[in-house]
Amino acid sequence: MAESYPHLQLIREQPITEKRPRNPFFPKLPDNIAAHGNALRKNLQEAVQQTSGDIGGFDARRLFRFKVEKGFDPSDLQKISKEIEFVSQENEDVVLAFVTQGALDTFEARLASLAQGDTVTNQQVLFALKSMSGWSAEDRKGWALKKEGMPKSQSFCLDVELWPMEDSPSGNQSMLVHFENWLGQGGIEKLDSVKQPGLTIYRVRCDHGNAEKLLYQRDVRLIDLPPQYGLTLSLLNPDIQSLPKITPPPPDAPGVVILDSGIVTGHPLLAPAAGDAQSFLPGEEDATDENGHGTHVAGIALYGNLAQSLADGVFIPELRIFSGKILGKDSQNDTGFVENHIEKAVRYFVNEYSCRIFNLSFGDSRKPYLGGHVRGLAYTLDVLSRELGVLFVVSAGNVPMSQQDGLAWKASYPAYLSQEDWTIIDPAPAINVITVGSLARFDSNFNGQRYPYDPSEQPIARRNQPSPFTRHGPTVGGAIKPELVAYGGNWALNARANWISEQGLGELSTNVEFAKGHLLGLRCGTSFSSPHIAHLAGKILTEQPKASNNAIRALLIAHAKIPEESVDALKHHDKAALRNIVGYGWVDVLALNRSLENDVTLITEEAIENKRHHFFEITIPEDFLTSGRRLREITVALAHTPPVRSTRVAYNAMRLDYRLIFAPNLEHVVKMFNRATDKDEYERIPEHTGASVSPTLRSKGTVQVATWEFKQINIASKLSNQKLFVAVTRNDYLWGEPLTSTLENYALVVCIRDRSNMEARLYTQIQSQLKIRQRTRMKG
Repeated sequence: MAESYPHLQLIREQPITEKRPRNPFFPKLPDNIAAHGNALRKNLQEAVQQTSGDIGGFDARRLFRFKVEKGFDPSDLQKISKEIEFVSQENEDVVLAFVTQGALDTFEARLASLAQGDTVTNQQVLFALKSMSGWSAEDRKGWALKKEGMPKSQSFCLDVELWPMEDSPSGNQSMLVHFENWLGQGGIEKLDSVKQPGLTIYRVRCDHGNAEKLLYQRDVRLIDLPPQYGLTLSLLNPDIQSLPKITPPPPDAPGVVILDSGIVTGHPLLAPAAGDAQSFLPGEEDATDENGHGTHVAGIALYGNLAQSLADGVFIPELRIFSGKILGKDSQNDTGFVENHIEKAVRYFVNEYSCRIFNLSFGDSRKPYLGGHVRGLAYTLDVLSRELGVLFVVSAGNVPMSQQDGLAWKASYPAYLSQEDWTIIDPAPAINVITVGSLARFDSNFNGQRYPYDPSEQPIARRNQPSPFTRHGPTVGGAIKPELVAYGGNWALNARANWISEQGLGELSTNVEFAKGHLLGLRCGTSFSSPHIAHLAGKILTEQPKASNNAIRALLIAHAKIPEESVDALKHHDKAALRNIVGYGWVDVLALNRSLENDVTLITEEAIENKRHHFFEITIPEDFLTSGRRLREITVALAHTPPVRSTRVAYNAMRLDYRLIFAPNLEHVVKMFNRATDKDEYERIPEHTGASVSPTLRSKGTVQVATWEFKQINIASKLSNQKLFVAVTRNDYLWGEPLTSTLENYALVVCIRDRSNMEARLYTQIQSQLKIRQRTRMKG
């Protein structure tokens, strides 16, 4: 095995950078100002009529839906009247606001003047308006409710989300008190609630009449059917006759918390590393796994490739495993809101054991992400990620076998992987977590191996191709999701019977029925791909105990690569679809935790002010520049954990991105970026060509990566004649500035690789150059 070394420290340059002013918004001037005023005036009257059907609001204001030009600042509505209160931005051109009668009178007067051709105060705001309406009963229906309709039973449960009044805590409290009173007076039973600054949901029991009233309740944002945490489970039982003695991990080993159906801590493979196990299901104190799902997840999170451990006959747990039970026997959580249970569990394991890695291998099939806001459990995870500095590893979600018949799975693979019905499900859209899709490890099931001459058993996917059940992104703002993929299983078609089977094609792990002699089992699903990444995240902490959640994410993504088999399978899809299905790929663990001579990782954790740039000179070693045609790579990854708001289209309150730049010297780069005083100029800064992911696409996410390949380097190459810099830039949205910190943390990772020349001494040369630069700085 090649000798390995600690990753190197990336050093930031210290130039003085200027503040960058904002790019102001100017709406398009109407072709006919008077006609525009008349149209809006008529539309205002229609909106007043429509909103008169709303009921139950905590005050007399009307809820208006404003259609606006893209780029419009919702706070500018108060330039019409101070009595217009912004509620939510539902997409780039729809704003919701509470409007008083006084504001309506002012609005009407201004529109009347505009219609007469007069100049009015702040008429630019009126120019940006396209139309007005109310928030209709149809607008209030969530995805599952639209698809499945109201339950047919006489009484049933619904999840009711209220408008999050994040800018008015007192108004928000008044709304909650009034809404709960309104529920009681109407005979609607309140079962549970989630109350967070940006998310308020009630679970209620009602009949059809009251459900209809809820659809017209002014303070209701969305109504949907309760979550359905369905799991695709398959259990096979290869038996193990004997196990070697397993040495427990060190007491200070990093902990990975499995938030699932519990785990059986007495399993022989888990017991040496099993820590505290608690139930967070109300009324259920027993933390034991009655389902088997959590136990299966735990074995992968602890060992990674358990099949390899079994083949080697060696089991070495390097992590500790904790269990928070938040799913019941049927892999459901119907005792209340899972958001509350998970928050309680996370805070418990952080406070009691300083745990920082949490695996969530479940999703709500009733909440696919179809664009718009991120809410529900995803929002909760984003908030906790930032507040507590923890890393959540989340599965992308599974598509059930019943989605189509047996032959269709085989005949249409992989075309269906990018269909709308295959979108990621809550909580996978969360932006501050790592979401994991699935790859097929095996493509020959037990029957295929048993009858090698029988062609009836046909795998849907081949090895290292996307699993047939894995779901796709992107998430809010077009950010890449899932970010990573790992092995999660495969399906096969029995061509004679036309049915789908997963037997023999799942991920091997610890079995809940070990007491019956079945120590291991096989299961399929993205549920079992995410713990592979949780395992790797824990392993990073064994090498770098102080690494932040940003650093862990950046390191994982920096070492990811899309398997060639997946590229081949999706060759008829466009590049966007490829990224949406497999993200940045799977993690190459070879140099993940420690650098090699020919594969060097440099890392830094920094904090940056708003409207500022940070600059890093990338040291290029001599052996990287030697002539000859071969593959060399430079990869740059960045991760941050911004505050979020569910009432804004942008969702995350700040933008942080980077550019890879060639320049003669640092001063040239600084001037280039300081001259870019608006967004358009910044976008035109010439990043080095050939990035595997464009700046526009990668900057949509909170974890970003791109790779540049160099196959031929000569004396005319920029690498030979100029210096290489990474410039990191922060820009907060105007509405987000009160939410962000003066200094926002981020992690930056740069990898320099020569994949063809195993004798390249990159690490030694970079380390030497860094020491020289450090001595020069100290003298200066």
